[in-house]
Amino acid sequence: MKPSDTTNLIRQRRSIFPAAYNDKKIPKEILEEILENANWAPTHRFTEPWRFKVFQGESLEKLGAFLAEAYKTIMPEDKFSPMKYKKTKKKPMQSACVIAICMQRDPEVRVPEWEELAATACAVQNIWLTCTAHGIGAYWSSPKSIEQADKFLNLSEGEKCLGFFYMGYSDLPQPEGKREPIAGKVIWND
Repeated sequence: MKPSDTTNLIRQRRSIFPAAYNDKKIPKEILEEILENANWAPTHRFTEPWRFKVFQGESLEKLGAFLAEAYKTIMPEDKFSPMKYKKTKKKPMQSACVIAICMQRDPEVRVPEWEELAATACAVQNIWLTCTAHGIGAYWSSPKSIEQADKFLNLSEGEKCLGFFYMGYSDLPQPEGKREPIAGKVIWND
């Protein structure tokens, strides 16, 4: 592998939303590769805090129903949008796969929580880059409903949901990326 391969992969990663996904299924062996690559994220003291709950097929409908009802419960009546409710319910079913991104806190509390959050985010980046390499669109969503997901996701003691990772193939062209120049974000100390 050349360094330019890594650079190109990183710079091609984009948020591709479920409305753009087609009906093509993601083969199980690719999903297994995606999750195995997530497992190779950096982790302080080898706490390996990432946990994933994979939704496919009929379980996507159950996830959509949960998210929509959670939205309805959370949203004050004067701010509730029937359109948002419908969109929230539909979004998982537009996806080939949705992964609940969870973090299991180290029971011994050997590292600060932020390090375990960062390790889980690194695992998600590995997922995202692997999706990009396979031409799979992806998007990480963290709706307020994750605060109500404990029972639905059957979370363990010390485990929390950090969001949902939507995945699917898309026929749309890859969107252009944009970033501000790095020069305004770096201070060199020689």
